[in-house]
Amino acid sequence: MTGGGGVPPAAASSVRRGAKTRWNAGDFVFKHLTMLFAFGVLSLVFLMGYEMYTGSALAISKFGWKFLVTSVWDPVQEEYGALPLIYGTLVSSFLALLIALPLGLGVAIFLSELAPRWLERPLSFLVELLAAIPSIVYGLWGIFVLVPWLRLSVQPWLASNFGSLPFFKGPAYGFGMLAAGLILAVMVLPIIASISRDVLQAIPKLQREAALGLGATRWESTRIILSDAKSGIVGATLLGLGRAVGETMAVTMVIGNRSEISASLFNPAYSMASVIANEFAEATTSMYTSALIEIALVLFVLTGILNALARLIVWSVTRKFKTT
Repeated sequence: MTGGGGVPPAAASSVRRGAKTRWNAGDFVFKHLTMLFAFGVLSLVFLMGYEMYTGSALAISKFGWKFLVTSVWDPVQEEYGALPLIYGTLVSSFLALLIALPLGLGVAIFLSELAPRWLERPLSFLVELLAAIPSIVYGLWGIFVLVPWLRLSVQPWLASNFGSLPFFKGPAYGFGMLAAGLILAVMVLPIIASISRDVLQAIPKLQREAALGLGATRWESTRIILSDAKSGIVGATLLGLGRAVGETMAVTMVIGNRSEISASLFNPAYSMASVIANEFAEATTSMYTSALIEIALVLFVLTGILNALARLIVWSVTRKFKTT
């Protein structure tokens, strides 16, 4: 029995079960549809790796592991070795980190710990804006501004004052490893600065207040915060390294594009990305094309490992402090 106009209990229960069934069905569809999207992106990564592996199978079968440790790059004789390209990629990237890491960390500390609110927001926007500039623009800036400055001012000064070191010997071309490292440093700086700032801001304010309450100075408090955030800063550095390793156009325009290994930062060099950009259109034989695709495969694996490590470290640090 029900009151006037009321819904019988059995009918109400049936309506609730039907609504619950419809909701569960929608939830099931939504969950598996989004899962399909996620696995679709993941499958694209594996598909790219598979295609590069099959495309480089000819070079892999001929050269094997020797491809990674041989210095000869001679398309005429069809002898290919990626060691100068790996060397140029790693040296230019580490040179960029050597310059960008202290600058980016200083910017992050200022923005998260010292800057007033009215200054922090516009400065953060300007730092992140550097990451949005296309690499071709950096390359043009490198050709018309950076390279002449290095050739006429920086490299002669380094040669006259530090010419006894093997890093600063040779003629001042302007183009070369030093130019590539500097332009990569400018491109990596916003990545290191913005991610390090986010990691520092993820640390609870109670830690800062506790340090200041115990009599620590602002610098001593910042040192404590940096010790807590060091893993995240390492992750930001690895992300910057991944960007530097994979950069193509800006490096191609200023590195000089010569396949050789030299200790001097003044000499032209080659990177893995720049050799692909420069020579893929000229690859007229199957072995030439296969060697270039194998370089792409090496670059793909290297950048994937660096980015995965960096994301894992940054995620672990931010998760740690958000759950405390």
